Amino acid sequence: MNRLALLAVGVVGLTVLAAGPAAAAPETAADQTVTTCGNSGLQAGLLTRLCAEVTGNAVQFYGRVSLAGPPSPGSPAPAPKELSTTLSAEVVGAGAPPLTQDKPVVFIPTTLEVRGPASTVPCGATVRGTFGVASFPWSARPVVHEVTLTC
Repeated sequence: MNRLALLAVGVVGLTVLAAGPAAAAPETAADQTVTTCGNSGLQAGLLTRLCAEVTGNAVQFYGRVSLAGPPSPGSPAPAPKELSTTLSAEVVGAGAPPLTQDKPVVFIPTTLEVRGPASTVPCGATVRGTFGVASFPWSARPVVHEVTLTC
């Protein structure tokens, strides 16, 4: 077969492939949980982040607290630290007050999760969560994360 014939066969093959039906993206099952996280922030000298788990039209926010970096070599392990956490969630534009949970916790040098209550919201709604961490003498500087339920 000469080069021109090979080129023609290749072009026809690519044209047939391009004209065929596109592969559909897999749909997520209604009971599948999707987790997303917002940007991290420093609060009370610790790294904080807010995440959301969405299953169908239910959403649950949880905050994560961890060391901002590894301890210096040869230094003693950081002492446990008493923290005051505030986790809130609200449907954007609904006019309802946010659901807020205040919870004291003790942070030890491992990642800590603070879970809020799960909420059921209408499909298409945007839910905003905030997570604040305070420890004397530092006040909270909450991190924020928004999710839109696509159900």
